[in-house]
Amino acid sequence: MSSPQVLSGPPKTAPAIPTAVRAVAGTADIEAVWQNAIGGVTYRLGPVDKLRFAKWSPGNPPYQEADLLIEAQRMEWAGQFINVPTALSCEQYPEGQLLVTAALPGHSAVSELGKSAPERSALAIGQGLRELHDKLPVEQCPFTWHLSTRINSLSHNEQSALLAEAPPLDAVVCHGDACLPNTILDANGNFLGHVDMGNLGVADRWADLAIAAWSTEWNYGPGYEHSVYAGYGIDPNEEKIAFYRRIWDAT
Repeated sequence: MSSPQVLSGPPKTAPAIPTAVRAVAGTADIEAVWQNAIGGVTYRLGPVDKLRFAKWSPGNPPYQEADLLIEAQRMEWAGQFINVPTALSCEQYPEGQLLVTAALPGHSAVSELGKSAPERSALAIGQGLRELHDKLPVEQCPFTWHLSTRINSLSHNEQSALLAEAPPLDAVVCHGDACLPNTILDANGNFLGHVDMGNLGVADRWADLAIAAWSTEWNYGPGYEHSVYAGYGIDPNEEKIAFYRRIWDAT
């Protein structure tokens, strides 16, 4: 996840490079570019004309989002319909999991390019999310991001209350972690593709939209949420925004 409570971002110090990553890289340069809150690290493997990314998840995955085998399955399915990285390999090792992908030729929405024009980037994020929701076929999707599954770690009383309060479902195939770092922009700042598909599955469109817009505040500062909704082509649904942000915080 990429909520304010879960600190993910470029490593502040160079993390150790797992043996499996060194083996996959061969003679290519290795650079750690992203670290999540549970110790997973994504490495860039050069050279530029053959760029790959190696995503390492240590130990036994504590939850679905960290399971790279699950992510590779979702990425392969979604790649039939939208622009996502091509999974080149995904292996389980005693020390953890390693997912290697081809690189999308673009820039994260939290890169210098993305942050240099936040309104343009926020529009692109909304446009990219609309494309994902429109192009991924709900009826054919074998994966779910159902509300009841998301809250199953909460107490029985909390689950019951949230399920009773849930607004009517507007089902699409959701990204599942539609925060800014997971949107890729092209060199002109337009939407290019999506990454990090570990939670992809059928859910309410606002489970994505509420968090995508919220994450503009975390990364760009206040004032850009409206641009996400404008890029998507939808008016804010305040009831669903509030509900799905509560779910995000609770889980």
